[in-house]
Amino acid sequence: MNVNALLAALFGAGAGLGLLILARALLGVSADAPTSRLASRVMRLREGRVLLRLAGCAAAGVLAAAFTGWLVAGVLAALGAYALPRFLGRDQAHARELARIEAVAVFTELLRDTLAAAAGLEQAILAVAPAAPPAIRAPATDLAARISSGTRLPAALQKFADQVADPTCDLVVGALVLASQNQARNLTDLLTELAQAARDQAALRLRTAAGRARTRTAVRAVVGVVLAMAIGLLLFSRDYLAPYSSALGQVVLLVVAGIFTGAFAWMARIARGPAPVRFLTRRTPETTR
Repeated sequence: MNVNALLAALFGAGAGLGLLILARALLGVSADAPTSRLASRVMRLREGRVLLRLAGCAAAGVLAAAFTGWLVAGVLAALGAYALPRFLGRDQAHARELARIEAVAVFTELLRDTLAAAAGLEQAILAVAPAAPPAIRAPATDLAARISSGTRLPAALQKFADQVADPTCDLVVGALVLASQNQARNLTDLLTELAQAARDQAALRLRTAAGRARTRTAVRAVVGVVLAMAIGLLLFSRDYLAPYSSALGQVVLLVVAGIFTGAFAWMARIARGPAPVRFLTRRTPETTR
């Protein structure tokens, strides 16, 4: 690949990144985003990280294309730079899931203790929301804001469950909705049991994650060996890869890479296991008003 082609690729990557930033600035933050100042700062920080990550991926693709002279290698390098850190790194989704479950347990215990002081359910939610754990603080703050603005409690709780999006939270929300409609007398005892159930669920998922850690280690080893072999061939045996320099060879390389990508994704899915299924997803007239 000559210098002009390399400069064209660099300018193209820069133009694409600039268009992405411009589109994000024009679109702004959606109306459904959390309205708290802290949540807005976190969102902007995440957007900045995403843009930096995309820029790094584009740079990796340009360097790979310049080094090999293959357009397909540039595309694959950019996609690999985007997906592999998440694929081979720590299971962030599982960590967030555990944090949500623990936060739901703490939030439930706070509600129980506040209700034990002879406060009403809505007043207890308003009092507890500012002290909610960080993992669910934004949804809890939005829940309190909806109640303060006059939204019916069942509808506000349903929206809270949708924001948290966890089966354990669905259990707590279901109990609170029933309590608000039927004037339950033993709500504090029920919340105690639900908090304990949430902690038991977190412990169970920790044990399950420990069993799947071996599978994730095996997946990392397989991916590492394949990548090391590909890089070794590029560095020390370019003649062996010469057939891929033709147009047909580029198509074959793309097909081979697609097969490997599908196999890696399949192994990663096995290592993650099935996602927990929520049950509080069906709207009823009573909760959508």
